[in-house]
Amino acid sequence: MRTINILCWVISSLVLTACASGPISRSGSVGFEESGGASYYAMKYQGRKTASGELFDQKAMTAAHKRLPFGSKVKVTNVANGKSVVVRVNDRGPFVRGRIIDLSKSAFQRIANTRDGVVEVDIKVLN
Repeated sequence: MRTINILCWVISSLVLTACASGPISRSGSVGFEESGGASYYAMKYQGRKTASGELFDQKAMTAAHKRLPFGSKVKVTNVANGKSVVVRVNDRGPFVRGRIIDLSKSAFQRIANTRDGVVEVDIKVLN
């Protein structure tokens, strides 16, 4: 009976360890780079709460990323024209295949025309 209890405890520990989410490592490291699509938030999100708890502001230099820690400063460079902007991650997303970052409208306008909708970018974590 004691062996069964120990075995159950070991298996439970392994399952819980496997399910636990650890700290963000590579994607949260200074110098982490990623390439893909960037889009911008629709106006309907203005003033809504972000995943970090902040209110979203289209005029702020902010962004959403799936994994980077909140507060990360990220350099976003438009591959087509070389224009860059530095943004701070304060939300989660985008949840559209091929897109790696959602920018506030003001941040997007620094690197592309909003008529473009989605542009290919390279991102690099600065802090």
